[in-house]
Amino acid sequence: QVQLVESGGGSVQAGGSLRLSCAASGFTVSAYHMGWFRQAPGKEREGVATLEDFGLATYANSVQGRFTISRDNAKNTLYLEMNSLKPEDTAAYYCAADRWARWPKLDRKNFNYWGQGTQVTVSS
Repeated sequence: QVQLVESGGGSVQAGGSLRLSCAASGFTVSAYHMGWFRQAPGKEREGVATLEDFGLATYANSVQGRFTISRDNAKNTLYLEMNSLKPEDTAAYYCAADRWARWPKLDRKNFNYWGQGTQVTVSS
């Protein structure tokens, strides 16, 4: 069965960096459309970045140039490198997967499999 387990969240000061990991089992990340989403208290879950099977990455405007999505096929793991973090990046971050990429790519409705989330807190 498909399973996604996130790790790497924590508390950092503004301007700092974190790397989130998402260990996948039950499928191959290189064959799926993978994504990172986040949800702040009282807000809707929003797309942060996605990575298609052939390697095309898509980013939300709010993180473009600061975050990088990548995968390690040998480890079957998805990553989100987050630099220049801002207080508004504070949220629970979720890993997601789906067999097919659909438009719009950052829409959470297009992903069927989800991890349990990891908290990121950025202080000013």
